[in-house]
Amino acid sequence: MFTGIIERIGTVGEVCDGREPRQAEAPREVDERRASADAGARRISIVTDGWPHSPTTGESISVSGCCLTLVGVERASLLFDVIPQTLTMTTLGQWQPGQRVNLERSATPTTLLGGHLVQGHVDGVGRVIKIERTQEWRVRVSAPVEVAPFLVSRGSISIDGVSLTVAAVNESSFDVCLIPETVARTTLGTLSDGDSVNLEVDAIAKLVDASVRRALGR
Repeated sequence: MFTGIIERIGTVGEVCDGREPRQAEAPREVDERRASADAGARRISIVTDGWPHSPTTGESISVSGCCLTLVGVERASLLFDVIPQTLTMTTLGQWQPGQRVNLERSATPTTLLGGHLVQGHVDGVGRVIKIERTQEWRVRVSAPVEVAPFLVSRGSISIDGVSLTVAAVNESSFDVCLIPETVARTTLGTLSDGDSVNLEVDAIAKLVDASVRRALGR
């Protein structure tokens, strides 16, 4: 669980097909299962650029809105194994070395909830339609069918892991407004028209919707 308050901007280092072999040899049947799971998977390294947090293997970290499990640390880089399902459902399948990403460590019971409850489970990929840089930064993003039913004006939305408030809901898109602090401290300040972004709607809205649907079904 996360809050959508970005702690650090990292940079994609290497993107490798498959996962690196483990140091210890496993029994043959385990190797066969692992080879099947590795098919189509990728290992992504993220350079943390001096992030003071010292994560440990197995820890969950939000990387541009996607909850990933840390599998290793090499010097200043975090290593993640990404399965085909994640590559298909998020923007991670498009990532290339040098791309900047938003980083947030998982929340604890004592974490200040400055944003909203973010699970790191991407609901859909949107596309930036238009950016207006006038007195405020106003960004219009397409709303895929998985996201559109949960959009509410002044409700919460996570874009690439950043907790934001929906400023307006349109027929097939929605608007958010970015304050200068968000522009400076996250990757959203580098967005351009046509860019793809990870979207996660409010988890509470999804739970209510599922409960109501089950009740009506009965």
